Amino acid sequence: MPELHLLRPDHAPALLAFEKENRAYFAAAVPDRGDDYFARFDERLRALLAEQDDGICYFHVIIGESGEVLGRVNLVDVADGAADLGYRIAERAAGRGLATSAVREVCVLAASGYGLNLLRAAARVDNRASRAVLARTGFTLTGETRLSGEPGLTYLRRLR
Repeated sequence: MPELHLLRPDHAPALLAFEKENRAYFAAAVPDRGDDYFARFDERLRALLAEQDDGICYFHVIIGESGEVLGRVNLVDVADGAADLGYRIAERAAGRGLATSAVREVCVLAASGYGLNLLRAAARVDNRASRAVLARTGFTLTGETRLSGEPGLTYLRRLR
């Protein structure tokens, strides 16, 4: 059974493999991270872990039975009891409820472990899978936006 873990430095090799293996798959639904992300991965990871140590963000990985990263669920821009939720699941693990269960778990952690009261999220209109995850995990549609030039929707979830 996959397990959710707070990101640690020793996740780096599996996380990089996950990002490389799923790059084209992710780029179909969200903006591509760009070549620089991969070229400077170690430096970027150190910066993310420093933000996590400062309580600005919380990065989670979903680890499979063989130690592989199957997904990510992140809380970013933590301030005033709120944060932005983002997630991505490996192509080979999609469609099995992994995103839904991981987002539910992170919502519990956000309230009980991180002291948050509100989560914000957004999804492109054409990303039906992500929109379904948000609906199943208690997020309420709040409006429209543009995500990398594409039509998107915004969501909120009150945690308390």
